[in-house]
Amino acid sequence: MKYTSAQANKLLKKLNDEYSALLDKEQRSRDFRATMGEDVESVRPAYDYAETQARLAELEGKIRALKHAINCFNMTHFVDGFEMTIDEMLVYIPQLTRRKNKLLEMKSRLPKERIEEQYGRQSNIIDYRYANYDIAAVEADYDKTVDELSRAQLALDAINGRETFDLGE
Repeated sequence: MKYTSAQANKLLKKLNDEYSALLDKEQRSRDFRATMGEDVESVRPAYDYAETQARLAELEGKIRALKHAINCFNMTHFVDGFEMTIDEMLVYIPQLTRRKNKLLEMKSRLPKERIEEQYGRQSNIIDYRYANYDIAAVEADYDKTVDELSRAQLALDAINGRETFDLGE
């Protein structure tokens, strides 16, 4: 069956959630406590070791196959308007996000700021912090970075919602 990357990732999330729920259920039912004199069988939770292990192994196999198919797709498909694969784009977008956050902090600085506390204490010494860069240049770089980040995210969203691949189910 053919899936888009977005659909495949939703399926992967569903499988991972199912796997986690089964592990949690196993954790809560594989052993139990009973008080002295209590009928053990009346408080025994339903648990079938062999069935649970088989279902966990089945889910692990599906998750592996799905992740492999997604990884192969990501490594072989190029993003429109960028000379990089989806795999590279998944590294590029966090890089742009970190750059955007740094530039936001830098562009928010005043050229000269008074520092009133030193080492967590009030001081009679007046200290100033100076921006050692051109704030206008940082603002321009920030705007370019935000635009590039938006362009990259939209291009990735487009290919993830358009291109399909076979999961080999």
